[in-house]
Amino acid sequence: MRSIKRLFVALIAIAIVGIESASAWGLLGHEVIIEIAKRHITPKTKAKIAKYLPYDITKDAVYMDIHRNDKEIAYTTAWHVYNLDHKYEYDMNPRLKIGDAIHAMKVVDHNLTKQERLTDSAIVMNIRCLLHFTGDMHCPTHSYVPGPRCFWKCELNGKKYPYFHAVYDYMPDLIHPNKSCVEIAAEIDNASKSEIKRIQKGSLDEWVADIGSRNAIIYKWNPHNTPVLDPNTVELSRELVNLEMRNAGYRLAYLLNKYFGK
Repeated sequence: MRSIKRLFVALIAIAIVGIESASAWGLLGHEVIIEIAKRHITPKTKAKIAKYLPYDITKDAVYMDIHRNDKEIAYTTAWHVYNLDHKYEYDMNPRLKIGDAIHAMKVVDHNLTKQERLTDSAIVMNIRCLLHFTGDMHCPTHSYVPGPRCFWKCELNGKKYPYFHAVYDYMPDLIHPNKSCVEIAAEIDNASKSEIKRIQKGSLDEWVADIGSRNAIIYKWNPHNTPVLDPNTVELSRELVNLEMRNAGYRLAYLLNKYFGK
């Protein structure tokens, strides 16, 4: 009986890990974010990064998803999401033991501000974390609001999803069908220089509060356990998703310039 119980618990744990292993924004969204960042990094930043990643950095858009279960970096498995409190501010407490996306960003900041102490391979790893987790922190279903979570089966316009979380992983593809990441980046990179500076301004925690207070609206459109989602969900999400991908790109560019543009 005990062995059966242990097996049951193990299966639940595997299922939870499987749910959280979804890629925020999917491949397309992460690529769009990096493409936007590339439009705003300095030549010096680009040249310095190329010493460590001598190829198009967009190729590493979902490296942290693909390799998250590799033995060497298995500790990053849970780093793709994070929790908010009732004020939509960062709450580290629910994931103290396993870490989260904001923890990941703080680790990267600690390491890359002292990159002269790192090996080249360590710098590469931190760049890959930065490329990916900056995107993850902006995804609506990767910022966990208090109360109901986003793991219920649902249907949107005739397509079934294993969980609501996945709807927003695929949302960039639904909003921009048949468009490349380069085309989408050019389309939504529409902020003025002064607006970009405003978006990039502030601390990481201030960025999180900005993101969380905006992303919570998805649960007004589709409350917890809504089996058949509002057929207008894609159109309702268009402005939000484009805004979050765009802002993620601007903030990623800011961080890349901060660490490699000096």
